[in-house]
Amino acid sequence: MTGSEDNVGGVVTEGEVPDDLTPAEAGMWQAFRNGSVYDLSSGDAVVDDPHGGHPWGPERTVRARIVCWLLLDGPPALAGRVSALKLAGVQISGPLDLAGGIVVPYVELKGCRFERDVLLPEARFTTVRLVDCAVPRLEAARVHTEGDLHLPRCRFHNGVRLTDAHIGTDLLLNQAIVYRDRSGRSIAADGMTVGQDLQAELLESHGELSLRSAKVGVSLSLRGAKLANPYTRLALNAPQLTVGRSMYLTPAGIGSALLSGATPAQGTRIQRFTCEGGLRLDDGRFGDAVDFEQARFTLTDDQEVSLRRIQTPELRFLGARPARGMVVLSGARVVNLMDRMDSWPGPGRLHMGGFSYENLVPRGPFPLTERLDWVAAATAEYNPEPYERLATVLRAGGEDEDAREVLLAKQRRRRETLPPAAKLWGYAQDWTVAYGYRPGRALVWMALLWAAGSLAFAHAAHPPLKGGEVPHWNATLFALDLLLPVIDLGQVGFWQLRGGWQWLAAAMILLGWILATTVAAGATRLLRRN
Repeated sequence: MTGSEDNVGGVVTEGEVPDDLTPAEAGMWQAFRNGSVYDLSSGDAVVDDPHGGHPWGPERTVRARIVCWLLLDGPPALAGRVSALKLAGVQISGPLDLAGGIVVPYVELKGCRFERDVLLPEARFTTVRLVDCAVPRLEAARVHTEGDLHLPRCRFHNGVRLTDAHIGTDLLLNQAIVYRDRSGRSIAADGMTVGQDLQAELLESHGELSLRSAKVGVSLSLRGAKLANPYTRLALNAPQLTVGRSMYLTPAGIGSALLSGATPAQGTRIQRFTCEGGLRLDDGRFGDAVDFEQARFTLTDDQEVSLRRIQTPELRFLGARPARGMVVLSGARVVNLMDRMDSWPGPGRLHMGGFSYENLVPRGPFPLTERLDWVAAATAEYNPEPYERLATVLRAGGEDEDAREVLLAKQRRRRETLPPAAKLWGYAQDWTVAYGYRPGRALVWMALLWAAGSLAFAHAAHPPLKGGEVPHWNATLFALDLLLPVIDLGQVGFWQLRGGWQWLAAAMILLGWILATTVAAGATRLLRRN
């Protein structure tokens, strides 16, 4: 045996072991034919840690080229067995290059260490499982698997590339740790298609996780994941993402054997989803929900949680309020908005232009005053749309009084944008009939003015304006005749008032017209709304 890679690949008779293999490689060759696990672990957890610094010698090292030979053109299985590559505690030297290859055997590597990159672009597999492996970089653009691609607990020091990959069933990245490549991305998976679930629970991503235009057949879980990208604006960049059911950015239980998606039992230590850097889900489509339960965002002033134009039956915005940065829901369309009062950012950091929702499902107390502050926070400049949307949703839920309060708040907000004369008229409408949303006020004002006028004019001198027949003086009817425009009660026009009484009569006429005009304006507004 020479151990030289250049001498590998000679003609091998069926059933023979090539004579230029190392003892470790010869054992792997025989285990491949048998379909059994080839375990070179020492039994010492510290030594066997693939991510540790303890060196592994030649007794547990195989050449990547021999691995490729087995997978692409390996020997037949022993009688009654199925050939498969199952390695544990093995170090693989040299780049594992299967680019463009068709790999039929099942592949499973546990606790292995790769000295060089794993190159799988445009390769085709049935199922590939790398569990708790140390990999400098995984290059797998346009890779195709009929079954799963499992990468749990692996560490990738120079990123993962899965651009335009096609995963037949599940992609697992649970507890993986991925560092950024030279372009600043930790995982580049633009255009990737996953047939069923993409699970990346407790993932640690150091760089940009890119899922642009990716498609996930069932669910995408980032429960308990930690995404950190202090280098550029985005920690998760996933515009035009399509998920068949739900996307979870929620807590995960630590050390729990619970199945994915189960609620951690009481007392279980949990890890929240955290995102240090911007998150972008613009134009995403989600079949069931997008869930931000207990999510935490650490943003700079120019970073965003961007949900522009997403469409989903339910948005669960239940995370912690970001201390900085913005939340953008412009153009988003959801059916149920589930939220908490303390999840939304303050004024100037929330944008909801064109945001459409049909039902509000608050988690915990969310009084109307706070809901109005929520709308005001989203409209640095006056915009009627968020107020009208909220009023429509409240009215559809039978909260007519609250809906009127919202529309009244809209008019008051609009008033602040008007010139002085129009603003003064707005104050008059507000004080009298609350812009028509409280028409009962007009009757109260009318009654008060009528009573005050009746008492005042009872003491007024009132000589007839002309001689001849005049009606009987009635201070109560006279005051009412002044207040009611258009209607003639037969009092005004027959009596002569002088001095202050004349000014009082003019004021009564003016106030009557103001009341009548504001009532008419409010009625018109109500009719138009209905």
